[in-house]
Amino acid sequence: MKKKVLATMLGAVMAVSMVGATVVSAEELTANGDYTFEIIVKSYQSSYWQAAVKGIDSEKEALGVTANSNGPNAESDIADQVQMLNDAINKKPDGIGLAACDQEAVLDALQAAKDAGIPVVCFDSGVPNAPEGSVYATIATDNYGAGATAAENLYAALKDKIAAAEAPVRIGEVNQEATSESITSRGLGFIDKFIELATADGNTVAVTGNEYYVSNCSDAGDEASANIIIEVAVPAQTTVELCATEASNILNKEDTIGVFGSNQVAAEGILTANGNLGVLGSDPETSILAAGFDAGSTIKAAIADGTMFGAVTQSPLAMGITTVDVLTRIANGEEVEDVPTQGYWYNAENMESDEIAPNLYD
Repeated sequence: MKKKVLATMLGAVMAVSMVGATVVSAEELTANGDYTFEIIVKSYQSSYWQAAVKGIDSEKEALGVTANSNGPNAESDIADQVQMLNDAINKKPDGIGLAACDQEAVLDALQAAKDAGIPVVCFDSGVPNAPEGSVYATIATDNYGAGATAAENLYAALKDKIAAAEAPVRIGEVNQEATSESITSRGLGFIDKFIELATADGNTVAVTGNEYYVSNCSDAGDEASANIIIEVAVPAQTTVELCATEASNILNKEDTIGVFGSNQVAAEGILTANGNLGVLGSDPETSILAAGFDAGSTIKAAIADGTMFGAVTQSPLAMGITTVDVLTRIANGEEVEDVPTQGYWYNAENMESDEIAPNLYD
């Protein structure tokens, strides 16, 4: 099926009104058949993905379709997810929704889905090298832009401290991994925007640490001459505990003034590290400012009490709803295209607002 711009896209299909866990599409959508979809998330155990599953469940009930959700225990369980995808293909559903843990590991399975005539919709993360025609649409946050949003807010809070510093300062970044499109794009978006803003103010920046991010950022700079060091850390596995170890290494350095965690696991790792160190806060003169990503009760509480400076949220609930909607449109014979979704900055001042609160899952 040829892709076509779906004129309403985020404006109509995804313009939703949220009341609790209920989301009502702005445009009426009806399933023209008794459709069955298989939807695979990145980690069935995380609260982020459970929020997406809530969206999937609410929309399948609204449309009268069957949508079975599944996913590995952790986002690092790549082989398990690939097996789940192959199992889903063998069930011959009307469509598959996939949030790929690793964008390269699923390529053979996507080819198999295409060969079987099963349309695939990716969500949260795209698969750039997917076999042509295998992925009908991708529903995802503009992750690079969302990372840049975190950088804009963190840099604005730290720029005066940077300007007054008599020695180089350090900004940490903790990414849970360096494989999925969503995480790598957020990490690079943060780095590149921070470099852009700092350079515009006459600073020099160097990026150190994980090789992937150093090699793929806009300009890694020269550590020997830089007055801002961005240190990027990636743990061996995607766990809060290992992210906390990486975060501790950064937070323990006397020149660290800010840190960014690019997803819920990384942000919670930073907060776990701070439980022993007590160095985070909302005053740049007396503490290290931490910016996070996503939500969850731990991050929300830390922002509310001033431990974490702020975070960028997606809308996993709406993303789950959108996945079911787009799969239904494809099954109906409609032509669809990628659906971009936004990331929103929130802090203690706006987290209860009507625009932000519906996106903040527990």
